[in-house]
Order: sequence, then structure tokens, then C-alpha cells
Amino acid sequence: MDWQALILTLKLDLVVCGLLILIGVPIAFWLAFWHWRWKFLIEAVVALPLVLPPTVLGFYMLLAMGPRSPLGRLYERLWGHGLPFTFEGLVVASVIYSLPFMVQPVTAAFSAVDPKLLSASAVLGASRVRTFVRVVLPLSVSGLLTGLVLTFAHTLGEFGVVLMVGGNIPGATRTVSISIYDNVQALDFASAGQTSLVLLAASFVILSIVYARNRAPVLLLRKR
Repeated sequence: MDWQALILTLKLDLVVCGLLILIGVPIAFWLAFWHWRWKFLIEAVVALPLVLPPTVLGFYMLLAMGPRSPLGRLYERLWGHGLPFTFEGLVVASVIYSLPFMVQPVTAAFSAVDPKLLSASAVLGASRVRTFVRVVLPLSVSGLLTGLVLTFAHTLGEFGVVLMVGGNIPGATRTVSISIYDNVQALDFASAGQTSLVLLAASFVILSIVYARNRAPVLLLRKR
């Protein structure tokens, strides 16, 4: 078992999930409640990582973070080194790659909130922020949990984008999926099997939590 790779992957997971809560929830709110003629273009951009091959996305991420790009030059000027083949580069790539897994479930949950409740809140004098915190968020917990769990599971098993952007640097960019690949390449099937079993068990538990959480309100309604 490559514990170093496992710890690095969990660290990446936590950072990506935290950032996507800050980034994905406002995007989901905008997509759910704002009416704009060309909004479908933003929805298509957000969903692109779902259909693009990871190597294609990783290639464009390398170009976007490279030393000749504005982002790459700015980062190197501020921190003294480039983004590619660093943990920070992995975070940027993983946030973009996992963005639809956070945004789409949360957008669906926000869209399901009864507009009459929003109107009633506005009539009672509540601001948009207060309405969002006191009305929209509590009614969207299921979607938020689904987005968070799917993001965690997706980041846990990333391979193509991670390999393209981060390479295979132990302790810096070598994640669990890269470790499994290396073990198979070295014909170390025992280590690959152990690590794969951990990912399998983690994925099963995560999905079970999502389905159990989403099934609970349905069972409660049936009992009533």
C-alpha cells in the first residue's frame, strides 16, 4: 500500500471539495435563478469536462498553466515556480475537471425550490442573501451533499488529467490512481490489488451514503 500517495490523494480531495463549494455553489445559484438568453453556453462550458477525454482536457490545462500563458507567468512571478507538475497545478486541474460534478446536482436542487417560497420571503422583507441562507440552502441540502460526495469520489479516482498535468512525482503529484498504474506496470499485482480494493470500498461507501441520503425523504413521505 502506497500510503504517501493515499495521503496526497486525500489532501487533494479535501482542497478540491472546499474550493468547489466556494466556486460551484455561486455558479449553480446563477444557473438556477438567472434568466439569460445565452445561459445555455455557460451550461455547456461547465459540462465540457463530462464529455472531453481527460488527455484532451489535460493538454489544454498544460497550455493554460504553461510558462507562456498569462496564468503561468503570473503564478511564476508570484511564487517563483510554474504550475505544471506541482500540487497546486493538480488542484487547479482537478477543480476544473470536477466542476460539473458539483455544479449540476446543486443547480438541480436550487431549481427544485418552490418559487412561491422565494416570493414570500421577499414580501416579508428578507434580502436575497438572507433568503438564500434561510430558505434555499436548507431545502437544497440533498443536492449539496450529492455534489460534494460525487466531487470527492471523482477526484479520488482521477488519472488522465492528473498524469498530464502533474506527472508522477512521489510526495508531490503521485496520487493513488497513478500508484496503481505504476504497480501494474511493475507487475506488482499484490500492491495494485490492495490499493484498488481501498478505492473500490471507498467508492461503494460514498455512493451508498448518497443513495441512502436521497432515499430517506422519499421513505418519510411514504410513511405519512
